[in-house]
Amino acid sequence: MAPSPVCAEETAIPVPCKVNLRLRVGLRRSDGYHDIDTFFLPLPEPADAFYIRRFDEPGDIEFTCSNPELETDDNLVVRAYRTYAAATGFSPRLEVGLRKRIPHGAGLGGGSSDAATMLRYVNDRAGPAALSETDLAALALHLGADVPFFLYGRPAIASGEGAKLVPTDPGLSGWYAAVVCPPARVKTAWAYAALDAARSFPAKPGQEFLTSVFEANKRAFCVTGAPLRNDFESVVFNAHPELGRVKERLLALGAAGALLSGTGSAVFGLFRQRHAAVLALAELSGNGPRAFLAPL
Repeated sequence: MAPSPVCAEETAIPVPCKVNLRLRVGLRRSDGYHDIDTFFLPLPEPADAFYIRRFDEPGDIEFTCSNPELETDDNLVVRAYRTYAAATGFSPRLEVGLRKRIPHGAGLGGGSSDAATMLRYVNDRAGPAALSETDLAALALHLGADVPFFLYGRPAIASGEGAKLVPTDPGLSGWYAAVVCPPARVKTAWAYAALDAARSFPAKPGQEFLTSVFEANKRAFCVTGAPLRNDFESVVFNAHPELGRVKERLLALGAAGALLSGTGSAVFGLFRQRHAAVLALAELSGNGPRAFLAPL
């Protein structure tokens, strides 16, 4: 009778999310992609959590998730593990459970963060097969434009396809982010296509979105040096006006700035004081959306 495999490690790993303080999107390139200019800000909440058992034998990944719909071979966690194994030959048998709290399809980078966490986990245990940080980031980019940032794990300005990262202090220490996640879901491919289509027509007056309704909050408050900006807001808010209303309420409730994150549907507000952020979340979550407080 063959001996039972030995569990070499059991561990729990928190998985952060992100918001974009700035997201400018270039024109569609000949290869179908777009260059971006974005300011990534990591947030500790909402957070996913990995529960991993690693066995002292080669094998594959056995993946389970608190959201059964995500338990597929196409999940970024599974793809990250198998992509790394194919590139390095390091393929320990893993049992991975993922507790999802970062809403799926909300523009908070949950899937990318999960993938980066898996890449970091196996690389840290690969011994001589481990990849350099440069090679690991290149592997991450094949999984998604946001994955290299989550490997990096610090506030950074990204350009190109998202892999060129420059560490940047946003100047928001001591602030709070109120993250509101309405039930609407915005598909990334649709958002890019809608933005490309909208650029074929002249902009309409009134499409700009103010940083704040309070004059005292309109001064620059972080190194962006300008009102927060997301090029996707015009098309996403047109298709999902309830998301625009969330932004308006955050500003009316005292946020110094508020913005759609990524292609949405999450909207966040930046607050100087914790109690103001808590009160805003209490009002907005009362209408059904999931809401989270994240210290910066």
